[in-house]
Amino acid sequence: MASLGIAIPAQANSSEGKVKSLVVRASDGLQYVVIESAFSGRAACAANTSYYMIADEHSDAGKSQMAILLSAYMSGKSVLIEGSGTCTRWTDGEDILVVLLR
Repeated sequence: MASLGIAIPAQANSSEGKVKSLVVRASDGLQYVVIESAFSGRAACAANTSYYMIADEHSDAGKSQMAILLSAYMSGKSVLIEGSGTCTRWTDGEDILVVLLR
């Protein structure tokens, strides 16, 4: 019997590593994550930063992304974050497209 799986390869605008810190601001709901990783191929708007932004913390996807990131932080597991190539939430923080718990 064949099994189906989904493989998400590391893209040029992705980073893999452990969650170094999670930040949530009460003033505007802003949520972002810093990963212990080398960054390469970042979106031009985020080329000089080391964090990824949850673009819409009120959406189901944004809430799920934060849950996965918090789980990874608490368990010490690595995550793969694929950036969207855009910086809509902050002008220098790339939006998260995919979070994969390793």
